[in-house]
Amino acid sequence: MTRLVYWLKEIRAPFLSLSVVLVFLGTAVAVGDHPVHLGRAFLAVIGLILLHVSVNVLNEYGDYHSGVDFHTSPTPFSGGSGMLTGGFIEPSHARSVGYLCFLVSFVIGIYFVWVTNLLILPLLLVGAFSVYSYTSFLARHALGEIFAGLGLGLLPVLGAYFVQTGEYGASAFAASVAAGILTFNLLLINEFPDLEADIRGGRKNLVMTLGLKPAGRLYSFLMAAMYVWIVVCVASGLIPLFGLLSVLTLPIAWKPMRWAWSRVGSKDALVPALGANVTTNLGTQALLGIGFILSTFL
Repeated sequence: MTRLVYWLKEIRAPFLSLSVVLVFLGTAVAVGDHPVHLGRAFLAVIGLILLHVSVNVLNEYGDYHSGVDFHTSPTPFSGGSGMLTGGFIEPSHARSVGYLCFLVSFVIGIYFVWVTNLLILPLLLVGAFSVYSYTSFLARHALGEIFAGLGLGLLPVLGAYFVQTGEYGASAFAASVAAGILTFNLLLINEFPDLEADIRGGRKNLVMTLGLKPAGRLYSFLMAAMYVWIVVCVASGLIPLFGLLSVLTLPIAWKPMRWAWSRVGSKDALVPALGANVTTNLGTQALLGIGFILSTFL
């Protein structure tokens, strides 16, 4: 049981719910356009969870060897799991699990190419590149946030829609943009408490590139822009009226937005802001997906 607990911490199990919500959103958009294949939706969840586990574990393996995780001040939402630095899991075992999950998810991706068509292949390749290159390249060239927004935001929503319909759609794209911004911001705000450790480990991210205050204001601006995007898409008909349910998370989002805009140096409010950011991410996408489903049946 103890070993299982260690591995659940290593893969950051609670945060894998993001993968489930992303597939749910993409599938929900498809409900009104095409008969839903529940088996494909389930397989898409498994594939994305495996990719998510892969990037989590390989990132921690990379941070262990670069020394980043030896200098972080962990929070419940950032700073690594401590399983490698604490000696609870062998680094080589973590690396093997990361590559195995990547391989199995790649096989699932090939299956989806077979049952749909080749138009999904570019999406899968960009997603695979995002996972495989995140720690070694993207996170060291201020590209981590962008590719996180793609690999665990925009692309999975489009992909979940595609495996149901065999095509891309304007409504799916509208929903995926909101998901991409939310995941971009999820990584961005989690980089603030790890700033010094990331500098020591040779990383380069937007917090380093822009500085604390500009990066914090970028976070707040993007979060506000995400809500504006949803409202504009509802007004234009790309997102149904029930999609406005997703705006109900704005009061929760206000906490990390206020922290990032004016209290970015305040450590006492950091953890509540990080927690509210996670709730905003998951809640907004879940409510947006529910909005699409309600619009189909009501």
